[in-house]
Amino acid sequence: MRPAKEPSYTHGSLSRTAVVLVNLGTPDAPTAPAVRRYLKEFLSDPRVVEIPRAVWWFILNGLILPLRSSKSAEKYASIWTEDGSPLKVHTERQAKLLRGYLGERGHQVEVAFAMRYGQPALPDVLDRLKADGCDRILILPAYPQYSGTTTASAFDAVFRHFSGVRNVPELRLVKHYHDHEAYIHALAKVIRSYWDLNGRPDKLVMSFHGVPKRTLLLGDPYHCECHKTARMVAKQLQLAADDYVVTFQSRFGKAEWLQPYTAPMLQTLGREGKRRVDVVCPGFVSDCLETLEEIAMEGRQEFLHAGGKEFHYIPCLNEDPAWITAMADIAEQHMIGWPTVLTPPMQAEREAEAALSRQQALLHGAER
Repeated sequence: MRPAKEPSYTHGSLSRTAVVLVNLGTPDAPTAPAVRRYLKEFLSDPRVVEIPRAVWWFILNGLILPLRSSKSAEKYASIWTEDGSPLKVHTERQAKLLRGYLGERGHQVEVAFAMRYGQPALPDVLDRLKADGCDRILILPAYPQYSGTTTASAFDAVFRHFSGVRNVPELRLVKHYHDHEAYIHALAKVIRSYWDLNGRPDKLVMSFHGVPKRTLLLGDPYHCECHKTARMVAKQLQLAADDYVVTFQSRFGKAEWLQPYTAPMLQTLGREGKRRVDVVCPGFVSDCLETLEEIAMEGRQEFLHAGGKEFHYIPCLNEDPAWITAMADIAEQHMIGWPTVLTPPMQAEREAEAALSRQQALLHGAER
């Protein structure tokens, strides 16, 4: 961990408020060296892999990184865009739109995005915000469901960074929003809009990222929160219990993970004669490798090869206005009591910025 940068302090300076949208991360490029750097940082986190460090060091550096980096780079290349990594592109746009939405509500708030692994690195973003006079910082993870492997790791990084700072900002952390009304509404709205254009499936698969089963047994609430999200979305969509299924994807290693696994379930549904299956990934707020390649490409093949006829992947929330509204609701609720209200001239300027941000987001969507 590099030491934090302590900016010079000016007595009497005005303090500011910032929201930091923290996502998992992505390689800088779809190349083996870039993926290797990213995987090394990611898989070296003891929150992610709970194996004795000495044993894991040899497995990671002797087997996984040499063998997996090139294969993973090929997968990243299959979903890379002209603007770069989809996860980074969407996260950056979400942060820009969130700043505008909060401005329209009268809040003078800086909004930045950061990655737990990769760039822009969370410590660098925190340093910049502190140098800009942000003395109140809200950490908003892009993980609706809490897990020690994701949310807690982001919190670890924040605390570790500020352990080297003399004048620590006031910090607030959003632990989870798996059952937040606005988040559920945004998910249901995206699914319903897709069905309005494409019709309904025989089965809706809600695929969440998997974690080892032992995390559940040790008290991690992730499994329960995923199921609660699914139940609430199903209720809004008026789905019966047989209309949808909850699965878990991205299994890694030989240990048992949360079940049922997504790929085998898609095969089962195909063999059972389900003609059409739609898959949505509620735990991901931005499309990324796990949704665009693992589900939209590999998942499609699993289902069709097993006898299914139609496979539909429903995109993540991305820049959908309902999701940006939900983020604004969540951030606003966690900033209660902080002096963030804009003066009228500043609010007019922020509203103009928000309108421009929405126009740019619409243009990007039309280009895709």
